Amino acid sequence: MTGNTDAATPARTAAEASSPAVAYRRGNGRIDRPPYDLDAVLDVAVATFNERGYEATSISALAERLGTSKSALYYHVSGKEELLRRALDRALDELEAVLEAAVVLEGDAAQRLESVLRGAVRVLVAELPYVTLLLRLRGNTDLERDAIRRRRDFDHRVSELVEAAHDEGSLRADLDAGTTSRLLFGMINSIVEWYRPGGPMDASALADATVSVALDGLRAR
Repeated sequence: MTGNTDAATPARTAAEASSPAVAYRRGNGRIDRPPYDLDAVLDVAVATFNERGYEATSISALAERLGTSKSALYYHVSGKEELLRRALDRALDELEAVLEAAVVLEGDAAQRLESVLRGAVRVLVAELPYVTLLLRLRGNTDLERDAIRRRRDFDHRVSELVEAAHDEGSLRADLDAGTTSRLLFGMINSIVEWYRPGGPMDASALADATVSVALDGLRAR
């Protein structure tokens, strides 16, 4: 009997190792769900932060939303602050990349400004929950204040681009650059409140409409 047990044990172990139930334990600790990767965890966290607020969301609430355990969640991240940092970096990195790409474009400042506006709309549509989270920050933590600083730096650089367009005569000179910049991005940022993915207007059409409304009234005649 001892010999039969020893022979059967490796066979059972191999079968268990290849079974979906065992494979599903890695990453979320549940045998009835496939494992979550970090992107999936982040998507759920951002959606929950937007619905409940960051401060009101606990790791336990996120684990429950994911249908997993806290220990399985800690497999991916050190805590909810890391989730917030990753989410804000994702939104800000994309926006900053739009600005960097526009700066090196050939053409006048007004053309570079148009490129920034189009790019910002595309980022907003592609990363809607992430940008929504960024725009709703209150600055209650060092992490949030750092993100707000980066966002203000972005706004300041756009204002400089508007000022350059004024100076070269591409835009109306009777409008203050700082005010113009705030109005432009006030309009773009408002998209998070009403835009719904999958609707009749895609990112390209929305960018066209934004540029038309934003710049037609600003261009020098």
